[in-house]
Amino acid sequence: MAEAGSGVHSISERIYPKAQVLNRGIAKLIDLFIVAAVGQVSVPAGLLAGVAYILIADGFAGGRSIGKRLIGLQTVLPDRHEAAGFRESIIRNMPFAVAQLAFTVPYVGWIVSVAIIAFEAILVFGNEQGRRLGDEVAGTQVLDVGQLALPD
Repeated sequence: MAEAGSGVHSISERIYPKAQVLNRGIAKLIDLFIVAAVGQVSVPAGLLAGVAYILIADGFAGGRSIGKRLIGLQTVLPDRHEAAGFRESIIRNMPFAVAQLAFTVPYVGWIVSVAIIAFEAILVFGNEQGRRLGDEVAGTQVLDVGQLALPD
């Protein structure tokens, strides 16, 4: 079935089904509303606080940002059977942080932001496990809560 070096998962690795794309989109939208609200508190500090939230959000509470917690999703390291931490959160959310920073530049930045978000969304739809570029680099996957039996 699976061949070494072909990019196909070995039989010993468990392949988890991806979380529903709609649920992931809603969770990300909730998180972006939080970022927008923080950004309105005070313009320069709010922008930095929003970017910081984007980067570390999935490291809280067992791989669950506020949006993921409300929707019932979790970011995990499936090969290690554990929830994502702050390190993985920063790595996987770097594209969104760049998009947030680019969005502050009129016109060109807006186009760059939309391109980054669209690229990540296409990867979620097209990947069998729903892994976008950030997930591939960080080795993470977004699952419905409870799909991966995490150790206590």
